[in-house]
Amino acid sequence: MALDVVGYSRLMGEDEEGTLAELNRIRTTIVEPAVSGHRGRIVKLMGDGALVEFASAVDSVECGIAIQNEVAEHTSTASGDKAIQLRIGINLGDIIIEQGDIFGEGVNVAARLETIAEPGRICVSGTIFDQVEGKIDAGFEDLGLQVVKNITNPVRVYRVDSDVSKSAPAAHISISERPSIAVLPLDDLSENTQQQYFCDAVAEDLTTALSRFDWLFVAARNSAFAYRGGAIDIKRVGRELGVRYALEGSVQRTAKKIRVNVQLVNTETLGHVWADRIDKEMDDIFELQDDVVARIASTTAPEIIQAEISRTRLKPPDALGPWDHYLRAIDHYHAMSADDIEAAIEHLESAVTVDPQFAAAYGLHSLCKSHAAARGWHRPVKQAYQAAEHYATLAVRLSPTSPETNEAHAFMLLCTGRAREAAIVASRSVELNPYFARAHAVLGHALVHSGDLEGALAACERGLRSTSRDQRGSWLFDALGHIYFFLNEYEKAIEVSHRALQHDPSLFGALVTLACANAQLGRLEEAHKSIEKLQAYIPGYSLSAVKKNPMFDEPAFVEKLIGSLRLAGLAE
Repeated sequence: MALDVVGYSRLMGEDEEGTLAELNRIRTTIVEPAVSGHRGRIVKLMGDGALVEFASAVDSVECGIAIQNEVAEHTSTASGDKAIQLRIGINLGDIIIEQGDIFGEGVNVAARLETIAEPGRICVSGTIFDQVEGKIDAGFEDLGLQVVKNITNPVRVYRVDSDVSKSAPAAHISISERPSIAVLPLDDLSENTQQQYFCDAVAEDLTTALSRFDWLFVAARNSAFAYRGGAIDIKRVGRELGVRYALEGSVQRTAKKIRVNVQLVNTETLGHVWADRIDKEMDDIFELQDDVVARIASTTAPEIIQAEISRTRLKPPDALGPWDHYLRAIDHYHAMSADDIEAAIEHLESAVTVDPQFAAAYGLHSLCKSHAAARGWHRPVKQAYQAAEHYATLAVRLSPTSPETNEAHAFMLLCTGRAREAAIVASRSVELNPYFARAHAVLGHALVHSGDLEGALAACERGLRSTSRDQRGSWLFDALGHIYFFLNEYEKAIEVSHRALQHDPSLFGALVTLACANAQLGRLEEAHKSIEKLQAYIPGYSLSAVKKNPMFDEPAFVEKLIGSLRLAGLAE
């Protein structure tokens, strides 16, 4: 059993002494007697929660119900924003016992279930439900399969329905510094009222899709669906679910077409962050659903990041926390100049000084080092790549199931001439989050650099199914430029390379493709202009430098690249 106090930081900030005293009373008069009475053992106590083990699944759930009912009764006279409430998650699984503490995926799942539970509620795994069904005086609501962070397979989750749901007072949950969102039920504007199933399916799939971004907290589907019907008070959603953003919208269907409107709203300011309208033909309903979800999910996440960057710009430097420093580093990383990369690295170092376990910050640090080495901004280059490998390895070790850390590791491998290894790691990143544009871009590059043009083209096309505004996702067009160039489709190579440079003028791979493709078409003046821009970004760029690190595994590709660059006017 994982037990946690709702809004602990807020309560402590408002009244530290009173909160500690009240928590101590709840622990000694409610939690400890209930655990002892149900043959449990408190493994460890934290400031805002506890970890408990039981010999019986029935004992664990009955204990959880007893605790929640007694806490609800104990705090029934407190005002809504001061009442202490608990969340409880319970799982059945193997554990590792070491020096009195317990570890293992069974423990991790319980902790994730606790975060899914609403204030005053209990969530249990399917394995617990199977053991206790019909054996205790409580009902269970099936919340379906839930994708939980850092757990490979989805977990079937049940909410325990007992007296606690009637007695628990409403509370306002403090919003975390990290981004958080609730996907609200979509309104059905169709004449056919039986269309609601499609609206619910899209909203449910969006909840799952957004959960793939491990930096984003996503409110559980059933918590968000409690607001179905009538006008929705967005500020109330933010207060009660503890989320800064809400995704709302509508679906309208005719006989042959469907229209989906969505809006991303800040629950604190009620300002619209982003909106989109999707019109699709009604062919295959499941393919349609997948396309809609992919487009919305892959765009919503970068829009949230951009909104968070704008929010952190308003903070004074001495008020920045680790997440704020990370956001500012992302902003500089997107700008991609030598000075911006240095600024990004400074912010990342500040972030990990405060939070040494910040895996995503180490991953972004590796990306910065890899780009700086590839462009010749950090010398000696070998030492810069060693630093990139150090940070990438550390990031993956801290968070092996993070799409971001795997993408950073794959990019480092690609830059250091290990394209086939990079493709394997990038594939892992895509599996972890199919809506992460940068992962598709790295996979596309890794495959083309290892000589697999067909696989590279398929990877890029999958990544381009959406209209993501992830700026580094424009690297997909860079990869497509390489692919079309080696397929001798020079006009296409030029077109997509220009698209890449519209998003990122410093994208030197696209400049290389422009130089080479124009040279092959006899447009030597245009080719030479691209060479001049290349050398403005990378002063030491030359044929000898390319020969030392061509990055392509296929000898025919290397020969064509060098011949085209020589034709474009690149000096030895």
